[in-house]
Amino acid sequence: MSRAFVNTLRTCSRTIQRHPAVYSPSPVLLPASPSLVQARHSSHSPLGAATAITRKPVSIHTLQSLYRKNEPITMITAHDFPSAHVADHAGMDMILVGDSLAMVALGMEDTSEVLMEEMLLHCRSVARATKGAFTVGDLPMGSYEICPEQALESAIRMIKEGRVKSIKLEGGKEVAPTISKITTAGIPVLAHIGLTPQRQNALGGFRVQGKSTASALRLLEDALAVQDAGAFAVVLEAVPAEVAALLTQKLSIPTIGIGAGNGCSGQVLVQVDMSGYFPPGRFLPKFVKQFGNVWAESLRAIQDYKTEVKSRAYPAPEHTYPMPQAEFSEFERLVLGKRIGTE
Repeated sequence: MSRAFVNTLRTCSRTIQRHPAVYSPSPVLLPASPSLVQARHSSHSPLGAATAITRKPVSIHTLQSLYRKNEPITMITAHDFPSAHVADHAGMDMILVGDSLAMVALGMEDTSEVLMEEMLLHCRSVARATKGAFTVGDLPMGSYEICPEQALESAIRMIKEGRVKSIKLEGGKEVAPTISKITTAGIPVLAHIGLTPQRQNALGGFRVQGKSTASALRLLEDALAVQDAGAFAVVLEAVPAEVAALLTQKLSIPTIGIGAGNGCSGQVLVQVDMSGYFPPGRFLPKFVKQFGNVWAESLRAIQDYKTEVKSRAYPAPEHTYPMPQAEFSEFERLVLGKRIGTE
């Protein structure tokens, strides 16, 4: 197959991905063209025979419309091309490149270790796969706390280099001037209050926030402050459900809950947690429901592969590229003839 023809097929595939029809909360999946499936023999094509998403890309206006209609907003994390690809095709409204990737993708102890350059790399990977969902990049610890100007510079990098559509940062009223600085520059900000993992040391660990009257009132102050500063939505993490529901009623922007009950405007979970990417026995927060068992399926597949390789059951003839018998006979004659001639 000619290189020009392969490039043409790639262009057609990108055109299908970039020109979706009207928006629908759930994507309509179309079967891939057989010609696209056969476009290349390599197994390393990033999209392969992936189906096309025929929904209008989610925007701030889409999210506001969902909020006004009281339709829950769906959000999930992704940290690379494959995890974003499947989340986008599943119809997620929002995809967050969370700094939780420090632990679930990079094997770090906590989120405070991840660097801006690492977040940018993962944001770009997610952005390449995401055609429909609204993307959010997490500003890592150390990239926004010094001053609003530092935060704006980091946010600009996240948009320009990370290619996401908005940024997220942690903190309440103390970061309101920072949020205002960023939103004034035209960059959407998703706020994050309650349990803020980057500040776990100051909070005494991963503790539920808002369990006392005084603590709940501080959360309300934080929520109103980030709303007034221009945040388009706010994540409420590890907050009592009744407190989160009341905060949601008092705000005029969506709340995205994680461990905050179903009274929020939407929900977010770490994809690795809810899909079961890790072996049994791994600690999961109380609020996580495991919707799948990717670990078990991957383990089964890899073990089956190992077994078939050891027994030579794989690769079978159907997994190989046959050579015309006449050509092989001539090749065999020449090879064996040379070998005989040298003996």
